[in-house]
Amino acid sequence: MIRLPLATLTSACMASLLVVATAASAQTAPAAPAAADAGRLHAADQAFIADGTKAVATQRDAARIATSRSTDRDVKAFAERVSNDNAKITDALRAASPRGVDVPKNDPDTAVLASINNLRGADFDKAYIEQVALAGEQKALSAFQAEIASGRDEQLKDVAKKALPTIQEHYAMAQELAKRKHLPTGAQ
Repeated sequence: MIRLPLATLTSACMASLLVVATAASAQTAPAAPAAADAGRLHAADQAFIADGTKAVATQRDAARIATSRSTDRDVKAFAERVSNDNAKITDALRAASPRGVDVPKNDPDTAVLASINNLRGADFDKAYIEQVALAGEQKALSAFQAEIASGRDEQLKDVAKKALPTIQEHYAMAQELAKRKHLPTGAQ
């Protein structure tokens, strides 16, 4: 049996631990590029993900409130259409987002939702049409148009291009709804 001094055994153990730690570190290194890719997303694309998802989520959640709080069948029909369409747009945004980029699943503008949440009947309808249908659709239009004009991620731009006609249709429907209810229709 070979007897080694204690200092030699300790040095050998430390060297072995260093090799194992280095190998473990090398195995986890590939996860870093995904996070780095998220940081390399162009500012316009990042703004689109934030602003676009917020606008769509706000529209969708407000529409759900409208289906239970409104007494007007036209408002309810508009809200149901927006809710269904925006659920599809949200799914498309999530699917098109680059790997490693977090797309909020539900990040509505809580101030807008709070402003309509306790209203009922005609007061609700008026606030919903002005604050959500008109102003909210205008925000969504701006976010999607900005992505088309300035975005660099082709998949995100494609989602924006495909969703834009739906959002434009929602805005036109909102203007028609406002006109029928004798409310200001906003500027296009």
